Amino acid sequence: MPGIVVGLSITSIIFCGAIFGFFYAWVCSTMWGLDQTDPRVAIEAMQAMNASVRNAVFFPAFFLTPVVLGLTAAAMRFDGRKSPAFWFAAAALVYLTSGLFLTLTVNVPMNEALAATAIPDDIETARHIWQDYSQRWQFWNQARTIASGIALAFAGLGLVRM
Repeated sequence: MPGIVVGLSITSIIFCGAIFGFFYAWVCSTMWGLDQTDPRVAIEAMQAMNASVRNAVFFPAFFLTPVVLGLTAAAMRFDGRKSPAFWFAAAALVYLTSGLFLTLTVNVPMNEALAATAIPDDIETARHIWQDYSQRWQFWNQARTIASGIALAFAGLGLVRM
């Protein structure tokens, strides 16, 4: 059992770090860069990025992080390690409710609405569309970034408590 617990713990940290890093990159570079460009280009670029993110590389970090964290918590608990199990379970709960669920209920619907938006020729109309989208999307992205960072920290605490 120790080998499984260690393997799951490391996998949990990697998955949490991957999804936190993904969301964080949007916070500190991608969206700021798009905000600085022609809004028509920003809309087109965001539509393309949102369409391309649904792939086999993104899937494990986004969808399987709470699963791996939950399996790690269960393995820890089964192995009699209550304190680490608690932290991995807490990480799973935080990511599931404030990372995954938030993305599926807020960011994804916003992305789908933007995907259905025709890019206007008029720059002022495009600016209005982009600013409305970008401000709200970034707020919620920051929330899920913070949640993912907390999940990573909790998983780290679980690893330390091992």
